[in-house]
Amino acid sequence: MIRQAKQSDRQRLKEIIDSSFPKFFRFFASHSVNSKTGTVLISEKQGTIAGFAKLTEFTIAGDKFGCILWLATHPDFRKKDVAAQLVQAGSGYLKGQGVRAVFASAQRSNAGSLATFGKVGFRRVGFLGLWGVFGWRVFSFYRKIWFAPGEVVLMRVFVD
Repeated sequence: MIRQAKQSDRQRLKEIIDSSFPKFFRFFASHSVNSKTGTVLISEKQGTIAGFAKLTEFTIAGDKFGCILWLATHPDFRKKDVAAQLVQAGSGYLKGQGVRAVFASAQRSNAGSLATFGKVGFRRVGFLGLWGVFGWRVFSFYRKIWFAPGEVVLMRVFVD
């Protein structure tokens, strides 16, 4: 079952963050998940929170876009399609909010994350592809998705 997170879920989300991200990223993930902006979806399996996805929306040049900013699964639930279900649900949620496309970023070396996003229809997009979408505003885009060194950008476009 996938649902929106509640305040009472925060401790379990912290556990998942601590077991999923290197120390440097934990602060940023926790800050983002606890922020009042955006939406956090969680996956429940067997009565426990198995994973989460933090979703954000942003506008550039009058067009609305979405981002799956953070995605993590508890180690006990990895390789059980939890992350793919969260990405699918998050993309659907953002599409329902009227976004043109959904973006994500993942560490270049994170084969599991890249495969998960690929399974749900995301494709890698480089600087020139992003330039084609945003022009000079591409730098604003990078700021909106919290792009970090060593990451690749992934994009899923919705066709009407």
